[in-house]
Amino acid sequence: MADSTKQQVMEIRAGLSHALGAAETALRRAQEEADAALARLDRISAAAGSRRRKLAEARDKRLQSITEWHDTELSALSGAAAGAADRAAPGAAGEPWHSFEATPLPRAAELRVGQLLLPAAPGSDGQPEVPALVELLDHGHVVVRGDRRLGDDVVAGLLLRALGSSAPGTVRVIGYDPEHLGGGLAGFAALAPVRVLTLVAPSGLGALLDELVEHVRRINETVLAGEYSSLRELHAATKRRPEPWRVAVLLGVGELNRHERVQLDRLLRTGAACGVHLIVHGPAVEPGPGIEFVTAAPGEQARIGSAGDLPVRLDPGPPPAVLTATCRQIAEAVAAGPAPVALDSLLPDPGEEWRESSATGLTAPLGDSPQGTRVRVTLSDYPPHALIAGPSGTGKTNLIYAWMGALAARYSPAELAFYLLDFKEGVSFARFAPGRRDQSWLPHVRLVGVNVNTDREFGLALLRFLGAELRRRADAAKQHEVTNLAELRAEDPTGVWPRIVAVVDEFQVLLAGRDAVTTEAVDLLEDLARRGRSQGIHLILASQDISGIEALWGRPALVAQFTLRIALPRARRVLAEQNGAADSLPRYHAVVNSDSGAAEANQIVRVPAAGDREQWGALQHRLWRRLPPGALPPRLFDGDVQPRLADSPDFRALVAEDSPAPVALLGETIDVMSRSARTVLRRAPGRNLAVLGTRVEEACAVLATAGRSLAAQFQRDGARFSIACFDQDAQSYAEALHARIPDCGWYDASNVDWLLEDAAAESTAAWPADRPHFILLYAADALPGGKAALDQLRTVLRQGPERRLHVLGWWRGAGLLRDTLGGQGSRTDPIGAWVALDVHGSELAPYYPGAGAPNWYPRPWRALHFDRSVHRGAEVMIPYGVS
Repeated sequence: MADSTKQQVMEIRAGLSHALGAAETALRRAQEEADAALARLDRISAAAGSRRRKLAEARDKRLQSITEWHDTELSALSGAAAGAADRAAPGAAGEPWHSFEATPLPRAAELRVGQLLLPAAPGSDGQPEVPALVELLDHGHVVVRGDRRLGDDVVAGLLLRALGSSAPGTVRVIGYDPEHLGGGLAGFAALAPVRVLTLVAPSGLGALLDELVEHVRRINETVLAGEYSSLRELHAATKRRPEPWRVAVLLGVGELNRHERVQLDRLLRTGAACGVHLIVHGPAVEPGPGIEFVTAAPGEQARIGSAGDLPVRLDPGPPPAVLTATCRQIAEAVAAGPAPVALDSLLPDPGEEWRESSATGLTAPLGDSPQGTRVRVTLSDYPPHALIAGPSGTGKTNLIYAWMGALAARYSPAELAFYLLDFKEGVSFARFAPGRRDQSWLPHVRLVGVNVNTDREFGLALLRFLGAELRRRADAAKQHEVTNLAELRAEDPTGVWPRIVAVVDEFQVLLAGRDAVTTEAVDLLEDLARRGRSQGIHLILASQDISGIEALWGRPALVAQFTLRIALPRARRVLAEQNGAADSLPRYHAVVNSDSGAAEANQIVRVPAAGDREQWGALQHRLWRRLPPGALPPRLFDGDVQPRLADSPDFRALVAEDSPAPVALLGETIDVMSRSARTVLRRAPGRNLAVLGTRVEEACAVLATAGRSLAAQFQRDGARFSIACFDQDAQSYAEALHARIPDCGWYDASNVDWLLEDAAAESTAAWPADRPHFILLYAADALPGGKAALDQLRTVLRQGPERRLHVLGWWRGAGLLRDTLGGQGSRTDPIGAWVALDVHGSELAPYYPGAGAPNWYPRPWRALHFDRSVHRGAEVMIPYGVS
């Protein structure tokens, strides 16, 4: 048992020894593994530290790179933003106040209200200058909230920039400021007289909103008309802006009633497309499309809605000096009116000229309407005639030029004929006839009368000519059994039946007197106005002031025929009494009304600048070159120019054929056809001529014309001429005529008795002379020789014409001629024709048929001619210049 116990102990010891060895071995192995793990941990920790250092270095380098990129991009974006702002708001839209000046832009720009405060790049000198901009014109509305004083500065700045960046007059401001009664807009007061600024009364908000809503409706209906979605789109497509922008400024508005709120909401929704924009500072406005909110606050607390949460430093209000100067500049430009468009805007393409027919009427554009469309004006059976009125300087002549140019480019001379008469002292129509500098003429013009302010008879002659043409056309219409020009042209296609347009500028001069000229002129005008419409004869009468023409307004039937009325700025009486549309017209604009001036028929037209000689000359030369060779120029009557005998068609037509009834030409008649006044010296009692008056040069000119024209009708020996001069002042003129007539006898006080004895003997002979004898006496009242010489002269005057002896004498007074004839009780029959110079009509009664006297008041280089054998009344003539 002991053995077994010992053995068990030995086994236990052996087991324990084995376990101890194994444990020691395991411990040693574990220690080795622990040492290896620690070494590995050291290596890993060292590697991790190294990686962390490398990552930190890479991180720092990348962060530095990102920072540098961010700074670069921030600087570039800030510069780009500043550049974009400069482009979006150039000139007056974005310039700081210290360099601000009005600079109209071709299209609406964004408007500066301050400066955006962008973050500054580290190390930079400061924050970038980026303007804070808002959109207004052609885009939307601006609502200003916050501080009232700062808000007023924002409003003033927006308005001045909008006005300064637009053409003068294209922005209209309507101000509503019930708290300050317009004081918030006081700096813009200079714009009120030209209606760029209108202030609304404190009780007028509802009416203002209603008016603006109605304006939006009208623009949508009549201007956009479904073709364009907005005025901005129309402007981009047509390059014309037919309506000004209307900016309604609502300051300090309190609570709105329901109707006002509805109208305001309508404008906020629809106004911008139609050029109506609101700047609101007061009533609450809900956010919506096109509405920009500006929060007015000091320092960096201001905000604008389009910039998010970026702080804004608002600009101060415009300096008073800048505001006042700019508004005055704009007001002056608006008062002067917009620059006109060019004449070319009225003309068809050169290849389309002279393509239209005037059979049913004449239609041509006169200019552009406010909507940008052409305003076309027609002369036809209705309306047949036109009245044009406008004070001096408002463009009356320019309007006539424009109308004529538009018509002349569309209708050929076979379709249209112009007769032009200008009663004022000027040569407005002279450019249409050949001149010294330019030999071209407007092909349609048949007659031009200028400087006729003292020659009312020429206007009467034109009306007589048109009356004769009216009768000719009426006779042709009866022959073809038609009633108007269109039918006549259809029935007589080979005839030449152009429409006639007679333009009389300052026509009131023709109707100014209470005399026979006015009476006949009014009668002729009334007949032409009433019957001319059907025969294609149209009258255009122009005047500075229609209201003072007593002869015209005394004939309501006459005035009623002029249904086409054209009123220039501040024209009076030409439109209906309650129609004041012309009172507010700017320069180069007119009211065209084809319904006798009724307000419902008004059309506003902007008339082109047609007076430019270069533009008009180009058109006239282009049309003139289309004339066939040999085409005759128009008749030009210039009241300030002495006519020349050599230019007289009647004188050039004289032929040396020893005529039995020679014609003595005396001067140029004041009429359309450039006739010469004449007296026929046939074998008949009284065929003598007396020139009466004291004006030596004119009397000698008449005698020279008579002598030269008579000499031109005879061969060298076909007639006998004798000149006797008894006035020293007339001697040079008499000698000049003597030199022009071959074999002409010369007599003076020393030998005139020979002439009288011979002439008296011929006058009492049984048979007429074998050739005519023309005796020209200069100052016949100074005839020497006493009673015997006078008796001989009376014998020649009474009996000579039947024997082919004719006296052409100058007496220096009507009474002196009466003395020559035998005194107050003597007959005046021996003088069958006379020419009166500076002799009043009352002095001519003894030589005039009937109990009256001719209505004659002497005028320089004008004479009154009467021939009892052909005239019912005397005619005014112009002596040919002495040459």
